[in-house]
Amino acid sequence: MSRQTLETDPRTSPALLKGLHPLSLGKDNSTPIPPPDASLESLQKIIATMSENFSPLWETFPNDLPSDKDEPPVERSTFHVDGEDGNKITVYVFRPQPAESRDSVHELPGIVYTHGGAMTILKTLGPVHERWCTSLALQGSVVFLVDFRNAWGEGRVHNPFPKGLNDCASVVKYIGERKKEFGIGNLVVQGESGGANLALAVALKAKKDGWVDLIDGVSGQAPYLSGGYGWPEERKREELPSLLEFDGYVLPCGSLAAMAKWYAPNDGENPLAWPYYATEQDLTGLPPHHITISELDPLKEQGKAYHRKLLAAGVKSTAVVVLGLSHGAAILFRQALPDEHRKEAREIVAFAKSL
Repeated sequence: MSRQTLETDPRTSPALLKGLHPLSLGKDNSTPIPPPDASLESLQKIIATMSENFSPLWETFPNDLPSDKDEPPVERSTFHVDGEDGNKITVYVFRPQPAESRDSVHELPGIVYTHGGAMTILKTLGPVHERWCTSLALQGSVVFLVDFRNAWGEGRVHNPFPKGLNDCASVVKYIGERKKEFGIGNLVVQGESGGANLALAVALKAKKDGWVDLIDGVSGQAPYLSGGYGWPEERKREELPSLLEFDGYVLPCGSLAAMAKWYAPNDGENPLAWPYYATEQDLTGLPPHHITISELDPLKEQGKAYHRKLLAAGVKSTAVVVLGLSHGAAILFRQALPDEHRKEAREIVAFAKSL
């Protein structure tokens, strides 16, 4: 029996399918799973191919709309933070204008955005990430886009876990200690896919290191949390069946498995690398969470499982399943899904304001 795809699955949103067609992302995009004992050298070839093929495609995702010309201005600026590894981290700020008074009792929430790419690939600046930050800002928030170190770094430099996480945590802590200086109220860490991994892991790390009180909330969309993309089929079927059902729906589990090992070659079940493994003790005392899950996403069950773990640990958590959409589609395919994109941004900012 032939594999089902987004093109043949009757659940797929017609608007999404129309947007995926010119990008050839509605077809079966599955790839072979690398062997468990695959060397980093062999994985390097897989990731190089993934980066060289997907990164240029990513830059062409159509995210503009005719109405963009009528949007209020968003002020952009840049600053740098000293990372805990002795490195400098660039942070891009998106602030809606006209800016509210710094002395206003109605301070805008701050959202630290950690972008997707399996913690491994994709540039920080680009049409998808910049547009998403603009969308969040226009809903009434100050957005901080973190230029963290990808595991697949510039010039093929290997930056394994915890380097990218350390960068994100350093920025969140820096901003959290200076809320008044930045003119923000509540502080939320938000990311999609690999960025959701980093957002959730920042909260876990902050608790471990004793500064979690600086974070008011965490929001993760289509979270990439388990590292289990190369698990045996029986374990996937029993634990995370969406890895089988939706493999190749935009995301190929074979490539995800390669990037997971490249990111954390020696930390397969460390909850700071893979929050899916967080225990009740790890989670107790975390700030409120908001999780968004796409119905047709290989990662769907991971988001659901994490939400349930949070609730079991007494953490306030809300979860939304968006029907008919593939992995992170509302953020990634704005032109095809303008209403869904706006709704997702609005919900995240509303969550930040509600805390």
